[in-house]
Parts: sequence; structure tokens; C-alpha cells
Amino acid sequence: MTESSRAVVLFSGGLDSVTTLAIAGREQGCECYALTLDYGQRHRAEIRAAEHLARQYGARDHVVVRVDLGHLGGSALTDPAWDLPRGGEGPSGIPVTYVPARNTVFLALALGWAETLEARRIFIGVNAIDYSGYPDCRPAFIEAFGHLAKLATKAGIEGRPIRIEAPLLHWTKMEIIRKGLGLGVDYAGTVSCYDADENGRACGTCDACRIRRRGFSDAGIPDPTRYR
Repeated sequence: MTESSRAVVLFSGGLDSVTTLAIAGREQGCECYALTLDYGQRHRAEIRAAEHLARQYGARDHVVVRVDLGHLGGSALTDPAWDLPRGGEGPSGIPVTYVPARNTVFLALALGWAETLEARRIFIGVNAIDYSGYPDCRPAFIEAFGHLAKLATKAGIEGRPIRIEAPLLHWTKMEIIRKGLGLGVDYAGTVSCYDADENGRACGTCDACRIRRRGFSDAGIPDPTRYR
């Protein structure tokens, strides 16, 4: 493998990130390095899922980095005192599950590792269609961070820019699922739920569960999610 074939893949252990890893490795032939962030999330079962799934879907290396955003507060995903929205109900606007600066921090760490590895690509599984309204899942954010990556790195200054790739950005959840199945992804082991139990079983009522369940229904595929 050459440096141009190496890629860092942000990898949560959820449906979108597993699909993204399969696209990077199985479809595009990248030598993948999976990066999971332990950011103080309530749904810690996804970290265990990531540890199990990274190698299964072709990561050459998998690193879990702890950056506890819970200390900063401001999100129902990091503060158990906040109620999670259920069943699509709740006030309009950006939901309480938004974690301030999460994808900015994630991409910054991925950028640092990519430069160390002399990798030329970073893959992130953000989606601007079937998502909950997070500002750091929009095309404008991805484009802006790509510009930052060129300005802020030795690789960028020397003419070897690291590209930020978001292959799922404009896909519906149905399209993401169908793509993953076509690449041999088994979604049964993935964890998307905001309130999964210690065994990774989903609550079935949070926004993440609702969007995921609808995706399988729209795709005409039996939902393999383990619900409690």
C-alpha cells in the first residue's frame, strides 16, 4: 500500500460508520485506519461494538481515543440528567442530542492521525438527509473543514492535501442500508441507539432508533436491530 491509499475512517460502531468503512476499504480499496472517540457518551455500547467490528470490516488498525466532551456539558448524549427525545417528539430546531463541536473535534483528531500516517483521505459517515438537524453534518461544514485541513497541516502546505470524504452525505438511510448490504455488511452487530443497554440492545424509541428503523422499512429489509 502507498501513502495515497491510506485512509483514516471515523468509526463509531453504528450503521453509518460501518457502511463508510466498507465503502473505503471494500469498494475503494483503501488501507483503513479506524478511529473511535470515547467522548463521554451515554451510549457506551457503541464503543464495544466498534472494537468488535473494525477488524471485521477490514481496518488495518483501530484506535480508541478518549476526549471527554461530557465535561463541557450541553448535550443529552453526554449528560444523563437531560431527557432524550423520544418518538420524534420535541421542540423544533437543533435537538438536545447535538454535542457541541463534536465533529469538529473528531475531524481534528482524525486529521492529526492522518498526517502522522501520511494518509491522504479521511472518511466520515455524516449524513445531511436522514439526520436530526445537527449543524456539523451539513455539506458546508465538510467543505469548510476540508479547506481548514489544507491550511493547517504540513501535508497541505507541501501540496499533499488530506481530503475529507463523506460518501453518505446526500443519501437517505434506505440508500445507505442498501449500499452496505451490497458490500456484505451485516447490520445486526451495529449500535445506533442513543440509549442502548450494556449488551447493545436498542431502546426503539429515541431519534436514532426511529430513523434507523424507518430506513430498514423503506429498504424492504427485515430490521436486524436487537431491541430490549
